[in-house]
Amino acid sequence: MEIPDLQVRMLGGFSIRLGGKEINDSDNRSRKVWLLMAYMIYCRNRSISQEELADLLWGEEERSSNPINALKTMFHRVRSLLNQLDSAAGHSLIVRQEGTYAWNQEVPFSLDTDDFEALCRKGASEEDEEARLETDLQALALYGGDFLPKLSAEPWVVPISAYFHNLYIRTVQEVLPLLEGRGRLEEAAELCRKSVVVEPYNELLYQHLMQDLLTLGRQQEVISVYEDMSQLLFDNFGIMPSDETRAIYREAMRTVNDKAVSIITLREQLREPEGSAGALFCDYDFFKVLYHAEARAVARSGDAVHICLLSVTGDQNQELPKRSLDRCMENLQELIRTSLRKGDIAARCSISQYILMLPQANYENSCRVCERIIRAFGRQYPHSPASLHYSVQPLEPNA
Repeated sequence: MEIPDLQVRMLGGFSIRLGGKEINDSDNRSRKVWLLMAYMIYCRNRSISQEELADLLWGEEERSSNPINALKTMFHRVRSLLNQLDSAAGHSLIVRQEGTYAWNQEVPFSLDTDDFEALCRKGASEEDEEARLETDLQALALYGGDFLPKLSAEPWVVPISAYFHNLYIRTVQEVLPLLEGRGRLEEAAELCRKSVVVEPYNELLYQHLMQDLLTLGRQQEVISVYEDMSQLLFDNFGIMPSDETRAIYREAMRTVNDKAVSIITLREQLREPEGSAGALFCDYDFFKVLYHAEARAVARSGDAVHICLLSVTGDQNQELPKRSLDRCMENLQELIRTSLRKGDIAARCSISQYILMLPQANYENSCRVCERIIRAFGRQYPHSPASLHYSVQPLEPNA
């Protein structure tokens, strides 16, 4: 059989295309069939023993009493699937000889992983910067996602997936400064948006995206990207964005009004929504700004201001499971908001803690506020596995 244009895709999914026909791994019921076919294609440069393939498919725990026959049955299913491309494809593409199986290397085909890697290497070897940029962009366009995502838990897939993933991110980080240096900011921003889907916790990619959008005058998008990213980092790792990222965010906030406005317009923008009651909740970054402002005011007025730290743990100070902790922190936030006065300020400062600032409250009153919140939480959520603790310190005035 002559196959003029067989195309195999393994980045972002697994599919095989011949002419106008395509088969792909969307059918989860055939997972082992696709696993076997993927292994045969990726290891196409060698013959593979029946024992190796049986270990791949069933391992020691699931091994059939007659693995050779079971393997024959599996190859029959693989060939039947390939025959959907062409009636003779199954027997032409997979050959068996002397107790081994192999992918037919005499049949020409293209594989996106090979093309992606070849372009990355070609780009790295280009001495001309413009040629390197265009070659790298061609490579990145081929990366539809991580290697064989539906088989990502397979031991042989893990290191290969990590290799291509890291190669993609490294190439992105080399391309972005080249695009930005040429003023191709729309392309750079679009590349950033695609790359953070692949690598959602890489803060450097978000910095590039935010700075590109800021230069393009799209401050509201910068703010939205920052808020989404900071929530993602906090929910998964309990950390805040770096100083560099926050600096870009503050610049966007500072320039969000790109034209001169009247004081009446500003007053309307600053007005708090109707019906806002209880404590003012804000990001920890803004809490620090408000803390600094209050510290300056206290130095002048001498008023009493205290800060309180509410911490959530499990029994015997053990960490709570993430799901329980998230539910507890959500419930506690609402309880804090409704229990405090309008002039009080609160923020989540870690994955399991809230910090409160209580103006015009002495030490004893601040302790009573925390104890009241803890009692209210116990009454409202009597079956919660969480244990709440607090500490109180006076706000230190700026000298």
